[in-house]
Amino acid sequence: MQNEPTRTTKKQKVSLWTRIKLIKYDYWLIAILILATFLYTWNIWEAGEANSFYTAAVVSMTKSFKNFWYASFDPAGFITVDKPPVALWFMAISVKIFGVHGWSLVLSSILFGIGSVYLMYNLIHRRFGKIPARLAALIMTLTPIVVADSRTNNMDATLIFFLLLSIYFVQKAVFKNQQRYLWIGFSLMGIAFNVKMLQAFMILPALYLYYWIATNIGWKKKLAHLGIATVFLAVFTLIWPLSVDMTNPSNRPYEGGSETNSALELAFGYNGTQRLLGQTTGTGGAFPGMGSSSKKSASSKAPGSSSKKSSNNPPAKPSSSTSKSSSKKPTGTPPTNKTGNGPGGSTKGAGTGGAGGGAFSIGSVGPFRLFGLDLGPQISWLLIISILGLISSYFYFRGSRMKKWWSLTPQRKELWLWAGWLVPVYGFFSVASFFHPYYTIMLAPAIAALGGVGIYTMIKQWKEKSLWSMILPIAILSTAILQAWYVAQYYSIIAWVLLGVGVLISIPLFALPWISINLKNKHIWPISGVILIMLAPTFWSLTPTIAGESAQIPTAGPSLLTSSGGMTTAGGMGGSVDSTLLKYLKKHQGNAEYLFATDDSSTAAPYIISTGKAVMSIGGFNGTDKAITLKQFKKLVKEGKVKYYYSGGKTGGSNTAIVNWIKKNAKKVKLSGNNSATSSITTSTKTSSTSANEMGTPPTSGNAPSGAGGNSSTAPTSQGATPPSGSSSKKMKKPSGSSSKMKKPSKKPSNMGGAPEGMTGGMTGGMGSSGTLYDLSDIYD
Repeated sequence: MQNEPTRTTKKQKVSLWTRIKLIKYDYWLIAILILATFLYTWNIWEAGEANSFYTAAVVSMTKSFKNFWYASFDPAGFITVDKPPVALWFMAISVKIFGVHGWSLVLSSILFGIGSVYLMYNLIHRRFGKIPARLAALIMTLTPIVVADSRTNNMDATLIFFLLLSIYFVQKAVFKNQQRYLWIGFSLMGIAFNVKMLQAFMILPALYLYYWIATNIGWKKKLAHLGIATVFLAVFTLIWPLSVDMTNPSNRPYEGGSETNSALELAFGYNGTQRLLGQTTGTGGAFPGMGSSSKKSASSKAPGSSSKKSSNNPPAKPSSSTSKSSSKKPTGTPPTNKTGNGPGGSTKGAGTGGAGGGAFSIGSVGPFRLFGLDLGPQISWLLIISILGLISSYFYFRGSRMKKWWSLTPQRKELWLWAGWLVPVYGFFSVASFFHPYYTIMLAPAIAALGGVGIYTMIKQWKEKSLWSMILPIAILSTAILQAWYVAQYYSIIAWVLLGVGVLISIPLFALPWISINLKNKHIWPISGVILIMLAPTFWSLTPTIAGESAQIPTAGPSLLTSSGGMTTAGGMGGSVDSTLLKYLKKHQGNAEYLFATDDSSTAAPYIISTGKAVMSIGGFNGTDKAITLKQFKKLVKEGKVKYYYSGGKTGGSNTAIVNWIKKNAKKVKLSGNNSATSSITTSTKTSSTSANEMGTPPTSGNAPSGAGGNSSTAPTSQGATPPSGSSSKKMKKPSGSSSKMKKPSKKPSNMGGAPEGMTGGMTGGMGSSGTLYDLSDIYD
């Protein structure tokens, strides 16, 4: 009896070790996760400020819980960013723990991106098995825009993770028949709303449809379950925006991007219907039908575009070329573009008014927009596979006892879930008037799921010589043709090779089912076809990693690998810190609450990041928010809270009354010497004289401001402005160290192709270009 406890202990130890050994690891999944980790993290130390608009907010959010809760753009809590705070909360926590670094800013996006790959595997593995799950996880990993988005501090990687996590729990509720998982799933959907608002609800109908058709309970119970789940959805959706709207406006920041200082209005207006119908707020004026028709393209050209036919610039690349110099391309023979439609832009209503992609280059409205050169190279490499895969898998999983062809098997129910994701999102991007190309990451999970399952079933049908055996060669050949078209915009020879090999592989795929008795030993041909169509998107996905990109407007493609591909200026959003200006302001700030006031967030962001001090962005992101009245501003000046105003030489703002009052009553400050330097995050080794409005940004009206266009990058000064120095945007000096606590310089700047959201037209200049400092302290003396 004395030895009994010892035997029990040994048994427990053996049992634990045995359980560990019995864990079945999918080493293919581990390899895919390692690949995802490499793609999302390598060279991330080159991230710089990433999206400086959100970086400034993250810095501000670490200053107080109030700033943290409301996602305040500035440390003083004057105005918020134009998005809800959930994604920024994770970033702020990371920065609070590790400090302000490029990698700490994007750490949460990286982790969520890797987590999305793992969730994709689990969601498919549960019903379809390991092979389709591995394929789905691999496709998700190697989707170019997924890689680019996961390396930034934008919200999209976070959004995708929460959407997949929501589906994970709803699926678990179906498999285990336990309602609590349904509640968790719909609660997570509400949290996803507070990542990027209505964009999350694009897949909400799929969740309702899936639970309705997949659960084996009566319709009355289904209604009850979904009704309770909807309550959870509403609570977690509205808890944050209602907390904002129910708080006295004087006790919280102004809700940036909204017209009525309301989070709900922001959700359903600027971040809702205006995305579909065309932006009318937050962009300096009406901006309908961005890229919707060829008729509108002429009037919606960006100031940085030329009236001449566009040149052969790479796709989705910031429009930075001028008539004097063209972008260099990787080795290879570029195609001749006689029509003037560059690979990244379309003359038929491209948002940027020219080839070369950019923040608003989204092509023409229509069912094939996603296959075009504006959006296709970011997301659509395997879109044909996913569509044909849906057809193949739907008929493959018909079931032996199925009475009718439309009857639902367990696998078909899952297919309806992913079709319910693909169709509405595809439809939105086909007709929407205002979005950035990197938003198309919303399609990635559906493409991955349907592509992974579809490749598996197409090969199975081909081997079985079924009636559907021709879907596989059709899918391989059509995908190879599409991919060759994309590749030809950079490497014409490689494109011909890709097309030729695709044809050669397709021939036996078409012929063998008719002439071969046994196809089970002919698996080399379908495997070769699958490998072939994965090569080009793999290379595209590698480009952000190799280039160390962490862009405000994420993009992927060979243009990132050229010296001209990473168009940026130190400071991120076309902005940098003027060390002479900053030194003067810090010396004379005194007890003022704000270091200075300025028109917009792009001017303010680098100074907030560099110093952690409050800078008032009077007009919010684009200078178009009416966040403060002249009376309120005068009161702040009288109380000594605002002593200086800096005019960055930008136009198109909505606060002209305040600006005119300042110019009439304040005195100008003349500063000698203008040593432009980056903020505390990174030092760029190359700069561009291209101003913010040349990065694919729409104009406030049809007329571009003077000085804009492809022939000149000189930014006009504001009325009566005397620049702090004689330097202009044509002769920008190379950044020369930090103005405050400079971190180790990065080898490459963060590539940015425009503003994060709705960059206004009419904005000329920017930090690093001409501007005027006004002293307000003597107005009430």
